[in-house]
Amino acid sequence: MEYNPKEIESKWQQQWADSQIYKVENHSEKPKYYVLDMFPYPSGAGLHVGHPLGYIATDIVARYKRLKGFHVLHPMGFDSFGLPAEQYAISTGQHPAKTTEENIITFKSQFAKIGFSYDWSREVQTSSPDFYRWTQWIFGLLFNSWYNKKADKAEKIDSLIALFQAEGNANVQAFCDSHTPIFSAQEWTNFDFAKQQELLAHYRLTYLSEAMVNWCPAMGTVLANDEVKDGFSERGGFPVERKKMKQWMMRITAYADRLLKGLDTLDWSDSIKEIQRNWIGKSMGAELDFKVDGKDITLTVFTTRIDTIFGVTYVSIAPESDLIAELTTSEQKDAVDHYVHTAINRSERERMADVKTVSGVFTGSYVINPFNNEKIPIWIADYVLAGYGTGVVMAVPSSDERDFKFAKHFDLPIIYVIEGTENLENPCDKKHGKLINSGFLNGMETKDAILKAIEKCEELGVGTAKINYKMHNAVFGRQRYWGEPIPVYYENGIPKLIDSSELPLVLPEIDQYKPTETGEPPLARAKNWKYKGTFEYEHTTMPGWAGSSWYFARYKDAQNDKEFCDQTAEKYWGQVDLYLGGAEHGTGHLLYSRFWNKFLKDLGYISHEEPFKKLINQGMIQGVSSFVYKLKDQNTFVSKNLRKDHDSFEIHVDISLVKDHVLDVEGFKKWRSEYANSEFILENGKYICGDMVEKMSKSKHNTVNPDDIIARYGADTLRLYEMFLGPLTQFKPWDTHGIDGVLKFLKKLWRLFYDAQGNFVVSNEAATPAELKILHKTIKRIAEEIERDSFNTPVSMFMICVNEFTALKCHKASILSDFLVILSPYAPHISEELWHLLGKNSSIIQAEYPIWKQEYVQESSFEYPIMINGKMRAKMNFSLDMPQAEMEREVLASEHIQKWLEGKAPKKMVIVPNKIVNLVV
Repeated sequence: MEYNPKEIESKWQQQWADSQIYKVENHSEKPKYYVLDMFPYPSGAGLHVGHPLGYIATDIVARYKRLKGFHVLHPMGFDSFGLPAEQYAISTGQHPAKTTEENIITFKSQFAKIGFSYDWSREVQTSSPDFYRWTQWIFGLLFNSWYNKKADKAEKIDSLIALFQAEGNANVQAFCDSHTPIFSAQEWTNFDFAKQQELLAHYRLTYLSEAMVNWCPAMGTVLANDEVKDGFSERGGFPVERKKMKQWMMRITAYADRLLKGLDTLDWSDSIKEIQRNWIGKSMGAELDFKVDGKDITLTVFTTRIDTIFGVTYVSIAPESDLIAELTTSEQKDAVDHYVHTAINRSERERMADVKTVSGVFTGSYVINPFNNEKIPIWIADYVLAGYGTGVVMAVPSSDERDFKFAKHFDLPIIYVIEGTENLENPCDKKHGKLINSGFLNGMETKDAILKAIEKCEELGVGTAKINYKMHNAVFGRQRYWGEPIPVYYENGIPKLIDSSELPLVLPEIDQYKPTETGEPPLARAKNWKYKGTFEYEHTTMPGWAGSSWYFARYKDAQNDKEFCDQTAEKYWGQVDLYLGGAEHGTGHLLYSRFWNKFLKDLGYISHEEPFKKLINQGMIQGVSSFVYKLKDQNTFVSKNLRKDHDSFEIHVDISLVKDHVLDVEGFKKWRSEYANSEFILENGKYICGDMVEKMSKSKHNTVNPDDIIARYGADTLRLYEMFLGPLTQFKPWDTHGIDGVLKFLKKLWRLFYDAQGNFVVSNEAATPAELKILHKTIKRIAEEIERDSFNTPVSMFMICVNEFTALKCHKASILSDFLVILSPYAPHISEELWHLLGKNSSIIQAEYPIWKQEYVQESSFEYPIMINGKMRAKMNFSLDMPQAEMEREVLASEHIQKWLEGKAPKKMVIVPNKIVNLVV
């Protein structure tokens, strides 16, 4: 009987699905373990072999923890709102829901073929009204909440209104907009409803605001900073411009300090934690006011180095500043208009990253330095960010690298304020020291000077100490169709929430999925779509990160239609014990989900401060791309090693058309119609392609479908091989050269049960000490490796173990049954099949992980290398309890050793226990 993975795997996948073996209840006397993957967006291309890497690792953990006696929650769902389905809808007219549904069917089919142990009864899809009903509900909670600094938590807006009614807002300790006006209790009472709502918007955790956004006209939507690269959309490569628009915002900055402190409690990689710390960007400093000369305008700067105030030689403002028109003189207007138009269309991320380009323009206006009354010019510079600090920078060229380059470029003065910088080629190389040229600060060290300067600015009434964060409040609206409708309607221009009993607010049907001819979002196309038939709904939809910011909580009670999660279930499952996904989500999903989790905890809906206790960022299985080389302006392709003689450029070619670097020319001609009549310049009768290791993607034609690998080798082989490729967190290229070895291993395992003639050869004989030693050492080491997240090394251990069993002709049921249990997290199908052939009635999934015994793993002897004058000449085995004198006698009695001694007596013999025997002749 031969090993037939196709038959075995389909059989057990069906049986596991029919029996719902992975379904779990929300209670158990067992300890719980919640293991979760970042759920995928269901793209039309389906999975390629790079995608299952992390899913296989978490499946191994889930299966291992079940064997270890844990009640395991291992769900899967789909982040199913996304731009690709909407772009496809715009070009074809097919509803995004239909496209998404078809793609999910493909994904689930591929998941099933790999044998993942998901509890599909808990599946979530963010685009399902049953799910986004609760996303809308959370939006409503945020809208009706404020952040109380005194309590250090979010509270319902009613408590803030009560404070306003009792005492106004002068003493309210809250996170709010910096320009929030001060009012008394009496004034609050006298305000009409519209004015009260306007003031409350300054405090709400989600609110409408004018904000600079990344507007992509081609896509008709606003993009997040992490969706823009070098001025173009990351998806599609469309131009992106900076534009001021009214947007829904999330006040994530209220949680900045808690987001920072929480990182210290997490079992995450240092790199991801550092990425988040830098993104949040906490800094201690001061706000300082500069009066504009001749105008009733004050520019407020935030600085961490107020001690360098006497070195300020210009002030720079962000290109997005509302004050530019007022500050620009008529002589400078044309230059300013031209510069601002160019500068605002670069994303903030691009401007932060570009440290080489120096650009700016003088406004024609000046400010007065409040410490020495000197006139200082006001410039506009794109390295100043509107969202960081106040959007104004006091420039000290002798102390800041960008200010220094700017001053050099525009020939602005440089005043040295730190002793020892006067003679440096770059004064910014020295950041701290004694102050010079700094009035009352002269002679003071940096730390003392900062405190003294803050004290002075507060005394003069021109500034105050301040903590600042680089992180901005998050834009929460998108001008697109395929997203969660924001549950808001407008009455007399005032945004009002739909009552939670009326949720979900379902996406309406529309005739086209693009913005209207007047530039309104697609939802404005909906016919008769108004609240109670009268009031306009909000026409923007939620961003892609809305559903993913809380989906992990819904899995705990996914079918509950009464509340977002039953409190008993929420407390039982608690935090995600192991979360796995890509590091690229460090400043997006991983930050937003921590924010929403903390907010929901504040309101009592979640019992823990952080959503993900442990995080592993898997590496990437990269593709090996193939290239052909096309001559410019000709339909001719030149072979790789001949291209130096031709003017050509490279084009990705489908890797299925290339074998051992040689292109299937006829297949290439059929691949695309424009290449049907191509000509080829060959070398030795062959067209040789170039190659490169890079990200696996459909656009690079270098993807490998796991279905094809499974059809040829089986799912268990794929699972083992993906782990075998290397450490989970590392990047590695896809290479099938070693996959045959994994299949041979499984066939060799099969031979321990069936001989070449197909006879079942397993016996009930007692195991020998040698067999028990091999088994128990493997049981111990596999558990240790999985516990420390080393998923690649067990594969070679399994292979070694089977080789040793084969050498011993071990066909003992007692040995093989335990081995199958420890193998089953990696290769569940063959393990289940052989487990039942041993006569087991229940599934191997419900087995217990075997306990290794010290008596079987303890070594009774040690093989010593015998060194003579520093060279190893032999190996000898000695009992661990053998006296050294007896070891010496046996070494000298060895004929092999005597041959090397040539009749001479050794001058010295040194024995290092359990290490080495060294003879000096």
